Amino acid sequence: MTAHGAGGSGETADPARLTAWVHGFVQGVGFRWWTRSRALELGLVGYAANQRDGRVLVVAEGPRAQLDRLLEALRSGNTPGSVDLVVESWDPPRGDLTGFVER
Repeated sequence: MTAHGAGGSGETADPARLTAWVHGFVQGVGFRWWTRSRALELGLVGYAANQRDGRVLVVAEGPRAQLDRLLEALRSGNTPGSVDLVVESWDPPRGDLTGFVER
């Protein structure tokens, strides 16, 4: 057992899966590319995909603290286009994602 991290709750390091539905003017403005860049900087895997109804679906896996940072970035107001609302859900990681891609 080490002095750092072992035996603690580790809740911010626990892996998780974030599913975020991003509403607003987020298609055709570089939003998926921007999301991919932020996710890669945070060491996350997943994808950002345009949806037929104009939303962007973001699915990402990694440490919960890094996912929280991605969610904050999506809501920051500093994204391409205009985000009106981000609806998120959390699940255990599935481990079925590699890299971070635009779909």
